Amino acid sequence: MTDPQRGRPTTNAMRRALRRARDGVTLDRAEAAVLLQARGEDLKDLAASAARVRDAGLDAAGRPGVITYSRKVFIPLTRLCRDTCHYCTFVTVPGKLRRAGHGMFLSPDEVLDIARKGAEAGCKEALFTLGDRPEDRWPEAREWLEAEGYDDTLAYVRAMAIRVLEETGLLPHLNPGVLTWTDLQRLKPVAPSMGMMLETTATRLWSEKGGPHHGSPDKEPAVRLRVLEDAGRSNVPFTTGILIGIGEDHEERADSLFELRRTARAYHGIQEVIVQNFRAKPDTAMRGMPDAELEELAAAIAVARHILGPSARIQAPPNLVDAEYALLIGAGIDDWGGVSPLTPDHVNPERPWPHIEELAARTAESGFELRERLTIYPEFIRRGEPWLDPRLLPHVRALADPETGLAKEGAIPAGLPWQEPDEGFTSFGRTDLHHTIDTEGRTGDRRNDFDEVYGDWEALREAAAPGMVPSRIDADVRQALGQAADDPTKLTDDQALALLHADGEALDELCRIADTLRRDVVGDDVTYIVTRNINFTNVCYTGCRFCAFAQRRTDADAYTLSLDQVADRAAQAWDVGAVEVCMQGGIHPDLPGTAYFDIARAVRERVPDMHVHAFSPMEVVNGATRTGLSLRDWLLAAKEAGLGSIPGTAAEILDDEVRWILTKGKLPTATWLEVIRTAHEVGLRSSSTMMYGHVDQPRHWLGHFRTLARLQQETGGFTEFVTLPFIHTNAPVYLAGIARPGPTDRDNRAVTAMARLLLHPHITNIQTSWVKLGTQGAAEMLRSGANDLGGTLMEETISRMAGSSYGSYRSIQDLVAIADLAGRPAKPRTTLYGEVPAERVAAAEASDGHLPELLPVLEG
Repeated sequence: MTDPQRGRPTTNAMRRALRRARDGVTLDRAEAAVLLQARGEDLKDLAASAARVRDAGLDAAGRPGVITYSRKVFIPLTRLCRDTCHYCTFVTVPGKLRRAGHGMFLSPDEVLDIARKGAEAGCKEALFTLGDRPEDRWPEAREWLEAEGYDDTLAYVRAMAIRVLEETGLLPHLNPGVLTWTDLQRLKPVAPSMGMMLETTATRLWSEKGGPHHGSPDKEPAVRLRVLEDAGRSNVPFTTGILIGIGEDHEERADSLFELRRTARAYHGIQEVIVQNFRAKPDTAMRGMPDAELEELAAAIAVARHILGPSARIQAPPNLVDAEYALLIGAGIDDWGGVSPLTPDHVNPERPWPHIEELAARTAESGFELRERLTIYPEFIRRGEPWLDPRLLPHVRALADPETGLAKEGAIPAGLPWQEPDEGFTSFGRTDLHHTIDTEGRTGDRRNDFDEVYGDWEALREAAAPGMVPSRIDADVRQALGQAADDPTKLTDDQALALLHADGEALDELCRIADTLRRDVVGDDVTYIVTRNINFTNVCYTGCRFCAFAQRRTDADAYTLSLDQVADRAAQAWDVGAVEVCMQGGIHPDLPGTAYFDIARAVRERVPDMHVHAFSPMEVVNGATRTGLSLRDWLLAAKEAGLGSIPGTAAEILDDEVRWILTKGKLPTATWLEVIRTAHEVGLRSSSTMMYGHVDQPRHWLGHFRTLARLQQETGGFTEFVTLPFIHTNAPVYLAGIARPGPTDRDNRAVTAMARLLLHPHITNIQTSWVKLGTQGAAEMLRSGANDLGGTLMEETISRMAGSSYGSYRSIQDLVAIADLAGRPAKPRTTLYGEVPAERVAAAEASDGHLPELLPVLEG
């Protein structure tokens, strides 16, 4: 508690908080706010306990008594920005740049000149600092980029990072401001680390007029926290921190530190936290604001150490502390950040860097050894994939000590090619998994990195708790059924939710209404396609928590097919009557950027008339970022290579509240929609899907249906909607006790029926999955509004790896039998629901639509 007379903590509150800090007890926000005000003897007490926490972390990391720094050059790529922070002197305006004889951006020659001089001086980091998206505010910035051939600032950042890698060997650390999930995918292959200061979570400093961040769209705390989360999801080693003394109170300062801890625990991606003190600068709106006192900074460092724990790397910029190095070391820092022997601190130009020799001497006076590190911390170098992109591995290895992960002594950077991995499509691993998954099963049900690869399970349990048991609502189901029968397009959200909860006789009536609508719209034919699934690799590091298919390259069940093997399987499928191959794979870090084009081209060259239905939106984004192409250009190139349509998978639930529980690193909802919209615009149609029955609720299903219907009204590009019941058996999110054990029979019927009603009249084909539901389950869905059974598949590993017990293929007669159970005729179709050529029908009937090597048909 605080003293109401002075706004300071009471003596008892301070004593209690200090005692808990000494005892190693986890602090709460109130205690942290109290300790942030420690001064004098109280600060010494607090710092001593923080230093013990730091020392324990250094011991555990294998570098006791070592404080690190990074020898860097500062590359101010542009000083233009769309924000107007009231304390900033880095940012300027186009007129001032012109009068000083400068361009809107540093030219490539200027960038490389700085980098080359840095390499000669023994620097290993190239710190790219720039304003946020200046082209959004300044026409001059847009004109410069267009004249130089770049779509936006980030495209120029990416290009310059590659040139620095190739021509100097320095490792780029990128600080381009607020980044989207897609931006992070673009930049990750060219930089071992990135960064952005959180600064503060005090929203009022952004929203209220006169605040230091007012008028700066990129300084909204919620936006910046989202960047930290997306960086963690994307496995980007990320630097962040707080800026103290800009008007926040102690409670807000404590909240900022707790938010950093939350993000670090959830995604394990924050490699260092900077605690930086505000220094007022002339010619700024905050020039009259007092500087943050150094004792205030020391208290913030000590509290950060207690909150973030021993494994956190905490730094304070040495040029902002008036040589009070011992004070900050004593408070618990273990890093001095980047220090340049060559370039000034362009953000704080009035504060020169200390000489590295002086910094080493002053660090030694406090009993510590100063050691150089790289821009990516040793912990992340040791983790390797997926934190370090394979294209950067040679550059990092050239400069990293193989034992410590710190900078290699005496190493001088030298340019190395930045290029795609050389392996390409080399067949390796368990390439017969499509057979043996049914005969031998998977090697293991649980990865040995289960506890760390997917993030913080405890945080996920808390987030998922409301969805473990879907809520029930009281609503007039009878009235909703009447509206569904009369005109389902006029169902309100409340009515739709009532129907999604329907059970018993109401559910039976709902399915009858949906089945009647199905008959009116598409008739009685149950359609199917003779197709082959080809999952060309299961190596993936995305971190989807529902997926049991993904393997690390070293796992016993991992495999990758060669291009010849992919083409061979397509040719085998053609021989038995297939009209389509459906191809998807893991996000394999070693496959070249042209991999997807190569796959499509290999099939087209071997089987020219085969329809290639391939590459989920996640794979599309991966391909676009690897090749540096826009989504549109990538899709056009894939289409030219032979791509005919794309699966609308990777949708799961189109609600980020659910997506970020289900997956650590997969694309967000907005990006999924952007990929699908763009595909439709360039003439590539797609399916649409929903995976349900895990941590979701009916309200999420409703939102998903509404989103798909809106997009279909806009583009008309969806061929069908596919229901995908969650297979829980081997799914990590289920094994961790977070997800439900898949949907109930009631859920399956309600989702199928409501898909028919809510997507009407926009999406007319509703597909059910025999892979996930089996013969009886699929037949029941045909009586609940579905009209399509999907494909023969010939092979299927994704659901089988997850624990589906219904086998990997169905013959034509098997599919006809399912339709018979529903009392309906079966009819083959093409991918786009057209008539199958007679020659294909004859070939399929001759083989019964399956490969010569028969597998046992599992049934349940």
